[in-house]
Amino acid sequence: MPREKVIVAEPDAPNHIDITSVIAGLRDAREQWRTAHSRHAEFGTHGFPSRRALDRIVASIGAALFPLRLGPPELNPGNEDAFVAATLEQALSQLGAQVRLNLIYADSDATAEAIEADVNRIVAEFAAALPALRAVLDSDVQAAYLGDPAARSVDEVLLCYPCIIAVVHYRIAHELYRLGVPLVARIITEIANSRTGIDIHPGATIGKSFFIDHGTGVVIGETAIIGDRVRLYQAVTLGAKSFPSEADGRLTKGNARHPIVEDDVVIYSGATILGRVTIGRGSVIGGNVWITNDVAPYTTVSLSIADLSQSDNAACPDGPPDGRMHVIGEAE
Repeated sequence: MPREKVIVAEPDAPNHIDITSVIAGLRDAREQWRTAHSRHAEFGTHGFPSRRALDRIVASIGAALFPLRLGPPELNPGNEDAFVAATLEQALSQLGAQVRLNLIYADSDATAEAIEADVNRIVAEFAAALPALRAVLDSDVQAAYLGDPAARSVDEVLLCYPCIIAVVHYRIAHELYRLGVPLVARIITEIANSRTGIDIHPGATIGKSFFIDHGTGVVIGETAIIGDRVRLYQAVTLGAKSFPSEADGRLTKGNARHPIVEDDVVIYSGATILGRVTIGRGSVIGGNVWITNDVAPYTTVSLSIADLSQSDNAACPDGPPDGRMHVIGEAE
């Protein structure tokens, strides 16, 4: 018996939506925004650095920095230099296009000659910084390996650890931030933030052998300064305590408002350190503490420990009725 032919009717286009009014309303909203923010007027999508392009560029630069680990699987020591040369030639050219967009956005009145001179300078200086950048990333990877007993090799750290993804993006972005393209730099660190939950502003200054264990929820502000051999755990905040404003109510930009963390400091999970305070060298900051004052070198800061005692087994042979330990002394 032949099958019946089933005909699926196409749904009618919705005729209950006044799309013309929606378009007009969106146009009015854009015009109001552009009028109110004329200093940062939009130039159209062609006028902004591309998040998608920068994602590809950073991946290529990472592969050039660590070709045998982050490059294609067919690489070997005999052909990695050729791969690095080809990869950097393309990535740096693409980076130059994004740098150009950033510079035009920042100063639409600059001449084409001035923009091109700055693009060439920035890309050349960034390329020259790559060997030193690789060296400091090596120290970060080594710090993660030495600081985590679960790490079986430095290769595992480089390939698997979210903190390395965040730190690679940060160190590339920081160099570009320093060279004068902060929008490109910020996009790069926000790409890492969206993947790892680690939020490092590209303006922060971070020394060598830096390690964030686990990492989710870490926030490091724009003017934070971190020394060498510092280790953070998840959910640490190095933030601002207050935000001074101008006479017109706008927040003051660029003032130093985030902590200074000196060499060899360990900050455990959940700690919040706010304002331009200094955490002295060699200090240990315990979990969940809240700090808004300086901490002297070689100081341990921690919450008081709760005194826990289990109920008498004779009175409660099956343990406490709620199955929990009884707190008889609360933390201060």
